[in-house]
Amino acid sequence: MSKKVLAVYFTQSGQLEQIIHEFTRPLSDSGDITVEKVRIEPQKKFPFPWTSPTFFDAMPESVDGVPAELENFSFKESKYDLIIFGYQPWFLSPSIPMSSLAQHPGFIAVAKDTPLVTISGCRNMWINAQEKLKRHFKSAGTLLKGNIALVDKHNNYASLITIFYWMLTGKKDRKWGVFPRPGVSDEDIAGASVFGETVKKHLLADDWDGLQPALVQQKGVDVKYSLMFIERKAGKIFKIWSKIIHGKKNRAAWLVGFKYYLLIALCIAAPIILTVDAIFFKPFLGKRIKKQKAYYEGVTLES
Repeated sequence: MSKKVLAVYFTQSGQLEQIIHEFTRPLSDSGDITVEKVRIEPQKKFPFPWTSPTFFDAMPESVDGVPAELENFSFKESKYDLIIFGYQPWFLSPSIPMSSLAQHPGFIAVAKDTPLVTISGCRNMWINAQEKLKRHFKSAGTLLKGNIALVDKHNNYASLITIFYWMLTGKKDRKWGVFPRPGVSDEDIAGASVFGETVKKHLLADDWDGLQPALVQQKGVDVKYSLMFIERKAGKIFKIWSKIIHGKKNRAAWLVGFKYYLLIALCIAAPIILTVDAIFFKPFLGKRIKKQKAYYEGVTLES
């Protein structure tokens, strides 16, 4: 009997659509699997290229997971053998359209008791977003079996410059001919098919237990300590900012304040904090760090 796979995703630039295409190609090429792709669209459109005000205006609702109205969507089947959930992190949270989908009754009805694999395309931080999705999926009764995180592998500060260049201009070329191209590399996008092959094997065998360890071995996720450390701290601070900004009449002014806080935190505070941690704390926390990294590489949700 043919296996039925549903792939849902949202994209502005087209990058995640490319990732989904390459990732699902081994499944689509199989005579034993049919793949249905559904692109999710919010009723209130998010512009691309962004402007700086519209980008930062999405922060509070992204962080708090406030669902937005989605354009009507439908699925051909009422039950699937696997769901592929493609998303981007926004402000260390799932993008508003995909967070909204994860909470949508129409999606929850289809996803309940169904194996699901997440795949993201991002700059380099995805841990907090994935943890939030884990909670949504657990609440919906969805069976999270795998996760792949495709990232921009260039230097953290170079990629910070290039991601804003791409977001604010819509150009995915080398800024000034000096900086690297922004986003997930073409090579890594094409390489998503390797993970698709692994998922296909487990799907056809109806055996999901070893999927995530296999994806980790293939570097489908790669948890870097410095980024994990920054993201864990920043996630808590973002929640404080979102709580302050919600309901403010002068919201725009507060968002400008958050923008400059973010730039200072990333470019000045983070290097200092990481240096202090590397000298006084990290050398004594080897077992704890190893345990944290293993947890974030997995698909379980800590209680």
